[in-house]
Amino acid sequence: MDWCDDPNGKCIFWLNGMAGTGKSTISRTIALELAEKKRLAASFFFTRGKKDISHSRMFFTTIAAQLANSLPVLRTFISDAIDNNTHIFQKGPREQWSQLILNPLKNAPTQSIQLVVVIDALDECDSMEDIQLILQLLEEAKDLETVRIKIFLTSRPEIPIFDGFRQLSDEAYQDFILHNIPLDTVNADISTFFLQKLSPLKAKHGLETPWPGEQIIEQLVERAAGLFIYAATTLRFIQDGIDGPEEPLSLILSATKSSLSATKHLDGIYTTVLQHSVLGKRGDHECDQECEQECEQLAGRFRQVVGSIVVMFNTVPARNLAQLLQIPFKMVSKTLDSVRSVLNVPDNESQPIRLFHLSFRDFLQDSQRCRDFRFQIDEKEIHTSLFRNCMQHISQLQENICDLWGPGALITEIPDDTIQKSIPPHVQYACRYWLDHWRLGNPLEVEEDIKTIRQFLEQHFLHWLEALSLIGEVSNGVHMIIALEEILFVSDNAH
Repeated sequence: MDWCDDPNGKCIFWLNGMAGTGKSTISRTIALELAEKKRLAASFFFTRGKKDISHSRMFFTTIAAQLANSLPVLRTFISDAIDNNTHIFQKGPREQWSQLILNPLKNAPTQSIQLVVVIDALDECDSMEDIQLILQLLEEAKDLETVRIKIFLTSRPEIPIFDGFRQLSDEAYQDFILHNIPLDTVNADISTFFLQKLSPLKAKHGLETPWPGEQIIEQLVERAAGLFIYAATTLRFIQDGIDGPEEPLSLILSATKSSLSATKHLDGIYTTVLQHSVLGKRGDHECDQECEQECEQLAGRFRQVVGSIVVMFNTVPARNLAQLLQIPFKMVSKTLDSVRSVLNVPDNESQPIRLFHLSFRDFLQDSQRCRDFRFQIDEKEIHTSLFRNCMQHISQLQENICDLWGPGALITEIPDDTIQKSIPPHVQYACRYWLDHWRLGNPLEVEEDIKTIRQFLEQHFLHWLEALSLIGEVSNGVHMIIALEEILFVSDNAH
């Protein structure tokens, strides 16, 4: 915040740190405080694999739209830029930055206020080339004179990010390495967190003082190894104890301590949570064949439900997830209830399910980290399964699915609830992402899948286009057809 207030501060502040060190929490805190002071110019939180926030195609247009709201003097200039180039939204990042943001900022009248753009998790952008281009373009903001814009940016310390910053001038940015903060300082904060959050549990369950006690707090802090995500996950696991917080706390403390690696500690808490929450008492000891079969059934359900959430491009509510996967909602609901320590499962069934932290996704997809094979997610296998489920849904599309009066009907005239009823969220998801799942699953490996695609195009291509137009995704449909044509061309040549 001192950097935000310093008129002579460098244009870009890069906060970098390992997964779980609190970067996104800091970003949200800063964005909130700046918004309250009317100094937040715009914000963008990248998340890999999540629709429009996993790539750069909508990055600069989103920033421009928010700038127009936060600084009204820019509206005319941004509007003129769009009028002069109606296809600007299809242009590359460089043209969008120049025409929608940089030039309007240059031409705007002088402003006394200094605004800040908050960009979180740049490393989650799915193109390394775009990451480095974004950094090069943002550097140009340092030469602005009439309207000063600063950029607060966070990322993991990955090589492409380091390389991108090395290409910038030293005058353009300053950095701060979050995981280089003295461990004593971080441990003191985590200790405060545990003390504050565990106290209400003691009162709620009538536990005797001193619970959990200074020694146990010290053990929890030691196991966190400087990672706030470990502390947060541990707390949720303790809070979710059916018979109170004592048993889950005991499980965490009795779990075998691995090496001092921060990732090993985090992997340990994830493993403990899954073994206890998904398998229950069955996972605590060796059991007979019937018990093993039940464990595998529960783990298989976990891989199907949670594995799908982990790899999906956009999250959907639990009931729609059950429809997409074509399994009973009760099965999905029961599985989700068992993993609330690591998944954000809203009480409102219309809200989508989300991961609390992307480190959980990384853990499940890495066999070197997730050593319990029962919970390992085979990404390729899940994508293939989702593709086949999507195909079954979109192969049921019909002509005039919303019962419109004629082909000239405007989308603006169609009530949103009519579209949602006729094309529910799981069908919308299938329309938009079936090809992406196929490409990341078994492209060209299963002849039956290619036959299914060809049959779908022969029988339901126009129905699919109609559905895409109703949900506002025709432009993405065009890109999908182009990509599909290239893939099938390779397939035809291979045969």
